[in-house]
Amino acid sequence: MQMKQFKIVPLSKEYAARLRQSRKDDYGHTVIEQTATGLGPCRVSLKPFKRNIDKRLLFTHIPFAIDNAFNQPGPLFINAEEVEEYADIHIFPPDIKSDKEHFPLTLIGYNKEQMMAYTELVGNSDVDELIVKIFDERPEVAYLHVRNAEACCYICKIERA
Repeated sequence: MQMKQFKIVPLSKEYAARLRQSRKDDYGHTVIEQTATGLGPCRVSLKPFKRNIDKRLLFTHIPFAIDNAFNQPGPLFINAEEVEEYADIHIFPPDIKSDKEHFPLTLIGYNKEQMMAYTELVGNSDVDELIVKIFDERPEVAYLHVRNAEACCYICKIERA
């Protein structure tokens, strides 16, 4: 049995439900509904959108608990309809992992004080192996953020298991 070495943390169903219901994000901006023109992914299910089919919601999100210089607020998308949270949390989402052309990834490590401590482009590496390697070799990294390496948008958080 393989030891669980990390945990994927998508946006929660509760957070998404609040955005859908209120139609306002945490910064008072109106949540915008639109037909998907890109693949996303949805930050709850961590599955790509179906272009020109899925309805998605656009809103502002800051993926940090502490207000500081690394907040990096940005636009995110979730499915307009309720979806299940990504459940296989001990492996990186296969639909994202297998599509390096549409999902070029960067892993950014932060310490407990939420200061950036490490960054690495995934490139052709296996993202699951790279996550384990970073956590093994970089004790100062408390958690990682996965971002699109081209658009710089936040995808999900990864915690040590």
